[in-house]
Amino acid sequence: MTCLRGDMDTPAKKQIAVWLLACCVLVFLMVVVGGVTRLTHSGLSMTEWRPLIGAVPPLSEEQWTEVFDKYRQTPEYLKINRGMTLAQFKPIFWWEYFHRLLGRSIGAVFLLPFLYFLARRKIDGALARRFAIVFALGALQGALGWYMVRSGLIDDPHVSPYRLTAHLGLAFLIYAAILGTALQLLSPALAPAQKRYQRPRALAAALAGLIFLMVLSGGMVAGTRAGFVYNTFPLMDGRWIPDGILALQPWYLNFFENIPTIQFDHRLIAGALGLLVPLFWLYLRQLRPPQGVRSSATFLLGMLVFQISLGVGTLLQGVPVLLAASHQAGALLLFTAAVLVHEQLRRI
Repeated sequence: MTCLRGDMDTPAKKQIAVWLLACCVLVFLMVVVGGVTRLTHSGLSMTEWRPLIGAVPPLSEEQWTEVFDKYRQTPEYLKINRGMTLAQFKPIFWWEYFHRLLGRSIGAVFLLPFLYFLARRKIDGALARRFAIVFALGALQGALGWYMVRSGLIDDPHVSPYRLTAHLGLAFLIYAAILGTALQLLSPALAPAQKRYQRPRALAAALAGLIFLMVLSGGMVAGTRAGFVYNTFPLMDGRWIPDGILALQPWYLNFFENIPTIQFDHRLIAGALGLLVPLFWLYLRQLRPPQGVRSSATFLLGMLVFQISLGVGTLLQGVPVLLAASHQAGALLLFTAAVLVHEQLRRI
């Protein structure tokens, strides 16, 4: 991410940064609610995508019956939830409704202040273009969410793991763009970056990239329901490398459609982070950077330990909703820590 110019008005920078951090909180909540929606099998309860009038939920018994009748025609009802009553349907509907309402709210919270700052000339052309791109990505995210849901309303009562992973990955990218901009506004680089920190900056960026790759692999685990098998650790069915790990042809399909391979890859990336993040922490300590950088690196290390613990617990317990949702939230906090370390290294 390119650095922002340093001649912006300081009060304006703080106002914009606070607004962006509020958007980050909402995106974080969106990721958590999206995880709960998936884990409670609520995502297919709303069979239509109406971006504007869809913000109004059913208000009468007649409207509830109409919505439920549409759900009763879906593969999920016919193949999994046949016999579900309207009273049983309402909780899963409300989870998906809240998920979509939160998405609309994020759009409004981002767009309206953006237009205000733009009208007051508190945002320059480069920053305005960056925010316009972020807003466009947010709109794309909404469309991608419906594209994902649509895949589970035709024949198979499960959404496409490819579309689910793309939806999750785009949410993380939007979050990173907003967070990185906010951090740059709050702590702009005061001088040309020191050469001694070029390598750790590059390493921090690489770790953030590896964490993002782990998130994508986690999306494939969730989309293929690979977390419901091999519920032991560290071995998988008594083996370090499970049977059938490269059973599909062509070979590359194993990384996307072979459940043993998908779960093994997720474990492998977590293991790589478990080795690389502590080494990065020790490396930074030797360089003796400012206290803020060391604190952020310690936060990164602590979040890694917490996230791996959550992942193992989720696996061993058979993917309970609370643990699995916490694991998804932990992934975003771990990603946040990596972005924070990188941005702090950028300013020294």
